[in-house]
Amino acid sequence: MIDRVERFRQLHRAGAPLVLPNAWDHASGAALARAGFAAIGTTSLGVAAAAGSADATGATRSTTLHLARRLARLPVLVTVDIEAGFGSRPEDVAALVAELADAGVAGVNIEDGRPDGTLAPLADQCELVRAAGSSGLFVNARTDTYWLAGAPVGQTGRRLAAYRDAGADGLFVPGLRDPATIAGLAREFAPPLNVLAMPELPVVRLAELGVRRVSTGSLLFRAALGAALDTARAVAAGAPLPAGLPSYDEAASYAADFA
Repeated sequence: MIDRVERFRQLHRAGAPLVLPNAWDHASGAALARAGFAAIGTTSLGVAAAAGSADATGATRSTTLHLARRLARLPVLVTVDIEAGFGSRPEDVAALVAELADAGVAGVNIEDGRPDGTLAPLADQCELVRAAGSSGLFVNARTDTYWLAGAPVGQTGRRLAAYRDAGADGLFVPGLRDPATIAGLAREFAPPLNVLAMPELPVVRLAELGVRRVSTGSLLFRAALGAALDTARAVAAGAPLPAGLPSYDEAASYAADFA
């Protein structure tokens, strides 16, 4: 396990960020691994929506574990979005992460946003971050200070510092888009800064700002839904289908990657 976690840690390089695509099921994970990405993550929205559940409510613990076990059998490093930890007690989070470590996962992502639109009490969240690190996995601690409605951006630095001190290996601020703020946080905090992919700031620019991890989050899942709708509408309208679609045999072959 130490080897895979260390290899994952080393992918967070200054000047060459880890571009982390996020899968939501077996086929998407296998396709991304076959495409040559060094590591893949999961997206809690994609996993939850594909299962008919709400995101960020803790409803998909078993679904997430099942998917993680399957993805970890691929020749790629895997980090898992565990929402807020799928449990309010540190011992619940520690037990979950231990299962993921046994499955062969390299890291986890844990967030401080809660379903009611608030942030978890800081001391409580630090306990969960410590628990997430108890099995030696790479812990990416996410703060939703820029993500929530009426985002409490003024708490960002304090929360990142607390999560760093609680042992977080990486710091994630989804929704953060201002180049100056990104650069400032990357300078201030030693753990790798993680942001979401955004069209106005390509990866090369984010690298210049000091970002060391760029996640796609739910983007690929939403793009797949959009492509499915576009294709269905093209069929209904008798319009040309999109070029480059995987063949039946290619799509079916992704199952073999989990043998």
